[in-house]
Amino acid sequence: MSSKPLSGQSASKRTVRSQDLAILRHSTSHVMASAVLEMFPEAKFAIGPSIENGFYYDFDLPRTLIPEDLEILEEKMRAIIKANHPFERAEISFADALKDFKKANQPYKVELIKDLEKENQETNKPINQLTIYKSGHFVDLCSGPHLESTGEIPADAFKLTKISGAYWRGDEKNKMLQRIYGVAFASKNDLKEYLKMLEEAEKRDHRKIGKELDLFSFHDVAPGMPFFHPKGTVIYNELKNFWLEAQKEFEYDMVLAPSMLDVSIWKKSGHWDHYKDDMYFVSAGKNEKQFALRPMDCPGAILIYNNSMKSYRDLPIRYAEPGLITRNEKSGQLGGLLRVQQFTQDDAHIFIREDQIEEEIKKVIQLVDKMYAPFGLEYKAFLSTRPDDFMGEISVWDKAEKDLKKILEELYGDNYGLKEKDGAFYGPKIDFQLKDAIGRTWQCATIQLDFQMPLKFDCHYIDKDGKEKTPVLIHRTILGSFERFMGILIEHYAGAFPLWLSPVQVAILPVSEKFEKYSKDVETQFIASGIRVELYNQSESLGKRIREAEKQKIPYMLVVGEKEETDNSVAVRSRGDKNPASTHGDDRSSTRGGQEVMKVEKFVEKIIAEIKEKK
Repeated sequence: MSSKPLSGQSASKRTVRSQDLAILRHSTSHVMASAVLEMFPEAKFAIGPSIENGFYYDFDLPRTLIPEDLEILEEKMRAIIKANHPFERAEISFADALKDFKKANQPYKVELIKDLEKENQETNKPINQLTIYKSGHFVDLCSGPHLESTGEIPADAFKLTKISGAYWRGDEKNKMLQRIYGVAFASKNDLKEYLKMLEEAEKRDHRKIGKELDLFSFHDVAPGMPFFHPKGTVIYNELKNFWLEAQKEFEYDMVLAPSMLDVSIWKKSGHWDHYKDDMYFVSAGKNEKQFALRPMDCPGAILIYNNSMKSYRDLPIRYAEPGLITRNEKSGQLGGLLRVQQFTQDDAHIFIREDQIEEEIKKVIQLVDKMYAPFGLEYKAFLSTRPDDFMGEISVWDKAEKDLKKILEELYGDNYGLKEKDGAFYGPKIDFQLKDAIGRTWQCATIQLDFQMPLKFDCHYIDKDGKEKTPVLIHRTILGSFERFMGILIEHYAGAFPLWLSPVQVAILPVSEKFEKYSKDVETQFIASGIRVELYNQSESLGKRIREAEKQKIPYMLVVGEKEETDNSVAVRSRGDKNPASTHGDDRSSTRGGQEVMKVEKFVEKIIAEIKEKK
């Protein structure tokens, strides 16, 4: 396999396990809540989990927080850490918990206790007690675990980062609370590295770069749905064409299904129970028949499969579809191209026999390797196991997880991760996390093994013994969605796309107006060769035009003057070339200093080869 291992941390840092960091961060969220209680004795507490790189806690407070409050809270947190309060765990009955938290005037905790008690009664769980944790004067309803004491938290390895609004339980009908975010690490150096990465991430923000390079925009008339401008559409189409081409070797058939289906399909598939709150609905016809815009692509592929009977000789059948997905995301969850309401998923659904599982999943992983190779992104595979809201028999899940684990061990040894309870509701999966240029990880490719949905939709094939059998279904995406992957790439490259992806691949800059005709002749040759070119013939100085082309991050800038016109050549200036631009008429000694002068046809050959190789 050609997979590039994810190896962003030093050996010393790998000794801190992710579960240990999660405990550290959850403990730090309790310390923050304790500091908030000191500052606001009347504060009401909601929830405060650990999250990636840190934690947050939601509060109902007597006044709106300001950024300066974070510094005050940090000092209080350090005092609490220094006091070394133990995290004391205790079990308490539902009745006593309700009594105590009502007395403490904590309505959000009371609501949580009531819901937990109701859930226990409905599921006949024998649990009749809750756990609480006490540290200093702060007592919280919490299942833990926590550190032994507050003193185990490194006082110089955490930071409160921002304040935001958050509806109680994510419901816009509920009260808006104040959420404080923080980050926490095992050492001061880890925190320093993370803050440096955040600073770099701000410079690379795809929304900022997207505006500077005129790639896309968003508008209130279609919230969370991107409008791709001409240059952005070039990148989008290059990604899509690359996706289409890469699959030819693996014998995928392209399909297209409607993006709106009768709600009965979504109820049958199980998506209704898991996605109905995030779906858009349309009523049509005299009887107001209800349809839903699809939140997933799989039912369409299944309906195509079921349109005719299949033989065991036909399998595997690989249907690939650039499927339009629409999900009703809450406004607070939207984030440029990285979280949108409408996107095109680079989907595929593969119908196989059980004896083909191993071979076919290995082929999908080969395709993952092939498609990630041109982007310079490291990546790592993870096994995601059965979630709490799973569908089907546990024995089937156990077998599927065993099959995937065997494949991962064969391909990667022990160099793969585990995501407990993170599988899809219909089956376990292999997920791939990418690591970008500044060390952030992104969940993209997923390979999901599904025994459930073919049963629900009565999918069959005729086996060699003449009997009907149910196929296994593999759900697969590699880029994830073209929109999100494009956002990731903008930040990974900081807008300086490789040649094959760049909206404009070459800028032609005539030294003066008298060389404009020659410049247009060169432009015509490039266009005829399929090279994306832009003529920078504005009335500004040559130096200013070069700086503008550099700001647009164009890979190649070609300066042309009298010598180039005479020799049918171009002076090649590459992106990042530090040679200063001259504005001294046709002073080639400075404008061409250190630059390669090439015949036009040679440059065309060079650039076409680079585009083809996807360097």
